[in-house]
Amino acid sequence: MSQAAIKEKLQSELDELESELRIHLPKEIKRALEFGDLRENSEYRAALDRQNVVKARIVELRQRISEIASIDPNKVPRDKASYGSTLVLYDGEKDEEVTYRLVTPEESDPAQGLISTTSPVGRSLMGKQEGDEVAVRTPAGARTFEIRQLRTLHDDLAAGSEG
Repeated sequence: MSQAAIKEKLQSELDELESELRIHLPKEIKRALEFGDLRENSEYRAALDRQNVVKARIVELRQRISEIASIDPNKVPRDKASYGSTLVLYDGEKDEEVTYRLVTPEESDPAQGLISTTSPVGRSLMGKQEGDEVAVRTPAGARTFEIRQLRTLHDDLAAGSEG
């Protein structure tokens, strides 16, 4: 998923929530107020709770859109694992190789090898280089990997411009 596609997806959710906050929830609150006694008015309380949840999510979405817009490929390291890097890791315990690509939380799909840079595995890989050993703390316990191959975002961009 490209930066533009992620921004579009987040913006779509943001637009829906802002519409709910400006149009739907005020109507719900007004309707609930018409029931009278606010101390026992569960519809009113539910609408206010939803309003608070929507406001919090709107703040979160605006921040993520801003963060994604500020990802500058020129500032992504060329020789260390970071956003966009693909790593081939050797798991000595299981005697197998696994391949992960470091992505934003919105793109994360561990079953497809897409690991968020904010996940425990992703955080432990950030800034590492080929040949490094990495200890990763997972819910199942600590595991150690050797980075056998590192392909950065720049390697992928260069390969894309050659073809």
